[in-house]
Amino acid sequence: MSEKKTAGQQRYDELSYEKKNYYETASEAERKAMYDYAEGYKRFLDDAKTEREACAAAVAMAIQKGFTAYRLGDPLSPGDKKYFVNRGKSVVVFRVGTKNLEEDGMRLIAAHIDAPRVDIKQNPLYEEAGMCFLKTHYYGGIKKYQWTAIPLALHGAVVLKDGRKVEIKIGERPEDPVFYIDDLLPHLGAEQMAQNAAKLIEGEQLNVVVGALPYADKEVSKKIKLTVLNYLNQTYGMCEEDFLSSELSAVPAYPARDVGFDRALIGAYGHDDRVCAYPALTAVLEGETEHTVLAMLVDKEEIGSEGTTGMQCKVYEDLMEEIALACGANFRKVRAASKCLSSDVTAAYDPNFAGVYEKLNAAFVSCGTCMSKFTGARGKSGSNDASAEFVGEVRAMFAREGVVWQTAELGKVDAGGGGTVAKFLANLNIDTVDLGVPVISMHAPWEVISKADLYSNYKAFLAFIK
Repeated sequence: MSEKKTAGQQRYDELSYEKKNYYETASEAERKAMYDYAEGYKRFLDDAKTEREACAAAVAMAIQKGFTAYRLGDPLSPGDKKYFVNRGKSVVVFRVGTKNLEEDGMRLIAAHIDAPRVDIKQNPLYEEAGMCFLKTHYYGGIKKYQWTAIPLALHGAVVLKDGRKVEIKIGERPEDPVFYIDDLLPHLGAEQMAQNAAKLIEGEQLNVVVGALPYADKEVSKKIKLTVLNYLNQTYGMCEEDFLSSELSAVPAYPARDVGFDRALIGAYGHDDRVCAYPALTAVLEGETEHTVLAMLVDKEEIGSEGTTGMQCKVYEDLMEEIALACGANFRKVRAASKCLSSDVTAAYDPNFAGVYEKLNAAFVSCGTCMSKFTGARGKSGSNDASAEFVGEVRAMFAREGVVWQTAELGKVDAGGGGTVAKFLANLNIDTVDLGVPVISMHAPWEVISKADLYSNYKAFLAFIK
């Protein structure tokens, strides 16, 4: 028999706030929905290890749902379901709503589809000590030592000297070879292990092993290099010069997997930020709405959102303006009325490294999608600090739709920090706040998230566009 609560305890329960584990509050049917939704997400992860592949996978999903391609300047009407591809590396999937755009604005969900990785240099191929290697330049913030001694796959595109483009994807099928960045054996590693962790592996040591078989010709000086070049030529029509116009990346070769006896977690490469991109995409593809809604899946966030496919590119603003013009709306008024969820991951509290978190304001695994009112570092520098009014508005949306969610900062105040695309959308005079899934081991080759948080993120987006 449970003890009756005192008046004070009842009053405390009414007024206090505590995060709730979503698994504990979910019904059996809802927990099944979480696990079912996660299966589609894992397939997306395996198909989308680069921004090019994520863009292509998103387009394929959109076409299945009856969305058609859009080019700037095409006519639009309420009810239209469209997708806009930017240079094959970013995509905006959108629905034109029936509500007045000048009064209602647009509902934007912005996530990124690039992830930290190891890129192949433009003149990369060399032979030494019985092996052939590719030189690399890492992309985004990584712990370099984590990328050694793991199986890697090679993904990307090469434009040949005759102008043809070939796609490369080696290392994902069981019958494929994989690639490898070597590390020093511990028996000879005393000097290495005395280094600062940032210096354990230098950037120029991240060289990918791609071959070791000499070509059968005694007159050739670089026999192993020729074997590799011969394979590339016979398989893809490449010569060495074609690396100059290539975009190739080494990414972890293993697939997404359930983690734990209970399968409540997912381990994979690229949760940051595809764990937000996939729910954003599926919400816009599947959700019912009268609003004009856009899922903006962009590139280059990990290196500052620069370039023609990053969020700072004017093409995304141009697209929004074209939608407004097609609906006969003043774009400035539309921007002012619009609302945005900048969807990027946050750091989940890790009890093995508790010292860098402020526990009261940390995100916890399985407590739902996480709202970050601000990001940035050293006094919120580089952050969009969302207004209390907009946070209150989003909070009310989630309450109406029963969304389980939480708030957090990215670690202790002076422990570090990070940024998202939020500030670039806020600079357009669009109310914006960050919302995303807590991640364990963010930016590692193998990250971990909770299926409950993934599903919560999806439900949050459905509530936002409803």
